[in-house]
Amino acid sequence: MSQHIRLYTKGIVLGYKRSLHKQHPNTSLIKIDGVTTRKETQFYMGKRIAFVYRVKKTKRDPHPRANHKPNKVRVMWGRVMRPHGNSGVVRAKFRHNLPPKAMGATVRVMLYPSRL
Repeated sequence: MSQHIRLYTKGIVLGYKRSLHKQHPNTSLIKIDGVTTRKETQFYMGKRIAFVYRVKKTKRDPHPRANHKPNKVRVMWGRVMRPHGNSGVVRAKFRHNLPPKAMGATVRVMLYPSRL
């Protein structure tokens, strides 16, 4: 039997990028587990991020021939853009801005695309 291999590390959504009087919801701040310095964030630049969440209603499959069963799990995709500060936090942009309920939630920081 093969072992289950996880292709992501966990991260936590800290909130939106902000200044003293404004916040910018198009950029989210993500704290990646095990990353504590700015130098360690360089590995994660360009990596994809998935915010996985559940909804009440199932959605009809847009590709009926793909044999996917409708389910209540959806994903919002984003990408790590740059470091934020010196303590291992990164800035990420998502295709659609993260909703406020995502603050404090976990995200999956995928280990692809690889730059090695």
